[in-house]
Amino acid sequence: MKEIDAIVVGVGAVGAATLEVLARRGARVLGIERFDPGHDRGSSHGLSRAIRLAYFEHPDYVPLLRRALARWEELDREGGEPLYRATGILEAGPAQGELVAGVRRAAEEHDLAVEELDPAALARRFPAFRLPPESAALYEARAGWLAPEAGVRRFVKRALDAGAELEIDTAVDGWMAEEGGFVVRAVGRRWHARRLILTQGAWSGRLVQELGLPLEVVRKVQLWYRPTTRDFLPPAQPGAPGFVPWAVETPSGQVFYGFPEVDERGVKIAEHSGGEAGVDPFRVDRELRDSDRAPVEAFAREHLPVLSDECTAHEVCLYTRTPDGHFVLDRHPEHPGLAYACGLSGHGFKLAPVLGEALADLALEGGTELPVDFLSAARFAADA
Repeated sequence: MKEIDAIVVGVGAVGAATLEVLARRGARVLGIERFDPGHDRGSSHGLSRAIRLAYFEHPDYVPLLRRALARWEELDREGGEPLYRATGILEAGPAQGELVAGVRRAAEEHDLAVEELDPAALARRFPAFRLPPESAALYEARAGWLAPEAGVRRFVKRALDAGAELEIDTAVDGWMAEEGGFVVRAVGRRWHARRLILTQGAWSGRLVQELGLPLEVVRKVQLWYRPTTRDFLPPAQPGAPGFVPWAVETPSGQVFYGFPEVDERGVKIAEHSGGEAGVDPFRVDRELRDSDRAPVEAFAREHLPVLSDECTAHEVCLYTRTPDGHFVLDRHPEHPGLAYACGLSGHGFKLAPVLGEALADLALEGGTELPVDFLSAARFAADA
């Protein structure tokens, strides 16, 4: 049997980034993927993912985001498929709501530049939006969006160029620890490696179920609509007029987000809150329902009235949520050669480069200097 230093199970965004880091560090590494890298079955697709530094979810992410953004910019400068577009981002909602208050908190704690837009400035710079006059609106220039499918493919290519191997269309059905490492099983096949990294996204539950992690898979839908004006075109360069990635919290606590018109599909809009919880990732309904469209179109009628109601496309993606909405990144308590990441809760793609570094550190070195302790599974054990 061929000697393998590490196996990465699940080659989505985080798994692909981990594979690349391990290979560049000289490890003999194998990636095993249920589908094909860059597929549309999980969470790393849909043409666009926002990246921002003033992170409303929690200020502790900011140091990781700074490192991740620098890495994305570096990868984008290599050429090939574009990976990152710097445009800025608009975030708005009730002043004391989770979104705006969270952005301000992160900006204050980490000295990030965030511009406050009064109603007149908002109407002048982003005329497509109609927000209540009491809404707070913030613009972060040091933000933009990423291309998820292209990002996964880039990590995989760099990993293969550095000597990694890849098995695709291969569903892992189990693993076990043995002396000197781990055995990974698929139908009719077995691999042995000294280290094991699990990054299976929505399919994580079966392989980490013994840890008792509180993971819930949520069906989410991304929708595209035909624009009726040129208000939805992205800016030609950062700071120039144009439609930018955005997120808006409503007074009821719903959070919607969207992206400019970048191809024939039109304008992308989705709801970050809500979703059908408790779905089986092996049996996901990928058809578009009226109930998928209703909340998005109600939001658009009120806040983006110049957008048409012609839905041109949709994609179903999967969030794997934890109770607190934060990731789980850790080592197995009984098998320290096993590292894993799961529960990215719909906001993990942008951090893939740095999560890959952290997982490689944990698997190869047994620890990392990256500030990821707040993502440890220990917080759930404390609540048990």
